[in-house]
Amino acid sequence: MVAAAFMFACMGVLVKYGAAYFSSTELVFYRSLFGVWMTYSIIRYYRLSVRTPHWRIHCWRGITGLISLLMFFYCLTQLPLATAISLNYTWPLFVALFSTLILKEHIHWPLIATVVVGFAGVILLLQPTVAEHQWFSGLLGMASGFFAAIAYINVKQLGNLGESEWHVVFYFTLISTIVTGAWLMFTSFSPITGHGLSLLLGTGLTATLAQLAMTRAYHHGATLVVSSLGYSTVLFASLLGIWFWNEILSPVAWLGMALIVLGGSLSGIIGIKRTFTVAQK
Repeated sequence: MVAAAFMFACMGVLVKYGAAYFSSTELVFYRSLFGVWMTYSIIRYYRLSVRTPHWRIHCWRGITGLISLLMFFYCLTQLPLATAISLNYTWPLFVALFSTLILKEHIHWPLIATVVVGFAGVILLLQPTVAEHQWFSGLLGMASGFFAAIAYINVKQLGNLGESEWHVVFYFTLISTIVTGAWLMFTSFSPITGHGLSLLLGTGLTATLAQLAMTRAYHHGATLVVSSLGYSTVLFASLLGIWFWNEILSPVAWLGMALIVLGGSLSGIIGIKRTFTVAQK
């Protein structure tokens, strides 16, 4: 998961640089196209079948993941790197809300408290770092976390059903490639220069490796440990943002990021304890 976190942060850097040459939809398309080619090649190398009996869950994971990715890539081009990634990483807070509002579980006040802490961090993060004309991007960042929460639930479901990480990433990138490719056919493609091509290849490589590492982590690792280590992406993004763009955040923004990490981590801890308690009963 630490490797995935670092790769996701590097992908964010490449997306921000790639925004000078391509739209966010094009970046998602090329990133997904690279992922399809890479995962399909590996699946064929090991002589595995691409067929799956769980295509409905794959489709749902692909659609929600694509919506989240489009919003996230757009935010990366508009907001500081650490801010965009922190907003996307609100997804554990939405998972906690889903358990109460959608799954109709009993209200668990400690879990509600962690959600309040996390979203208080969002408010603190947005206030000093997002300009008036960037609030739409900030809201999209939170929306990307909302859809990412649904996608991650689907990833866990597919893992429980025995689907390999190769199949999960393959179908996700396949759906993303088809949808964004169809959209771009009715709009336009930007010309690809040598520098632009290197950015696209780097984005595709880091994103695919990150997806594979993250999927394997959730399939085989302890969910609590994996979720907590996933927040190291925020740290990596903060350091890379300072290194490449001198994105020095205010102390209030750092406090907001810390509250988002704290709320997300605690919601994961409480959620796992509740699951363990139910299993014992």
